[in-house]
Amino acid sequence: MDGDFRSDFIREPGALKKHPALVLNADYRPLSYYPLSLWPWQDAIKAAWLDRVSIVAEYDEVVRSPSTEIRIPSVVVLKDYVQPQKRVAFTRFNLFLRDEFCCQYCGTKGDLTFDHVVPRAAGGITSWENVVAACSRCNLKKGSKPLHRAGMSLRKPPRRPAATELHNTGRKFPPGHLHESWIDYLYWDSELEA
Repeated sequence: MDGDFRSDFIREPGALKKHPALVLNADYRPLSYYPLSLWPWQDAIKAAWLDRVSIVAEYDEVVRSPSTEIRIPSVVVLKDYVQPQKRVAFTRFNLFLRDEFCCQYCGTKGDLTFDHVVPRAAGGITSWENVVAACSRCNLKKGSKPLHRAGMSLRKPPRRPAATELHNTGRKFPPGHLHESWIDYLYWDSELEA
């Protein structure tokens, strides 16, 4: 590449943020789909330099040091297999992911909060089996009333998700940008075109 490339990065330091590397486990599957397992280009180069990953795809752009020129990795594979988590942490994000970012009362998306199906005032606990994603309107309508008194029903009963279930649900929500070099690794079990 010409010398302008380096000066472009100096003038626009955010430009290198546009080159994340997709991180695959040793079995060539992403560590996670949602959020997609991405590293900044600097971490990918460092891991490759330390021989912790193999580079399987690269961007056209390069970075240079006084003695080395390296193409920026777009896909890296861990050399050691990382055992996926079996237990799913009970977090707001994982709850919304389980419920597919959709109100479990009316089905709308956006402006989500969470609601205790059995209200805490009635002894309901904060757990996978008693908390659902809810839009603000439905949450206010239900308040601290039981479902039958509020005249509401659930789209599906709340339950603890398995890690693989959340992993697969995350695949339904691809990020806004997917580099062409990632596609073969993101949908590894999709039907091939004839």
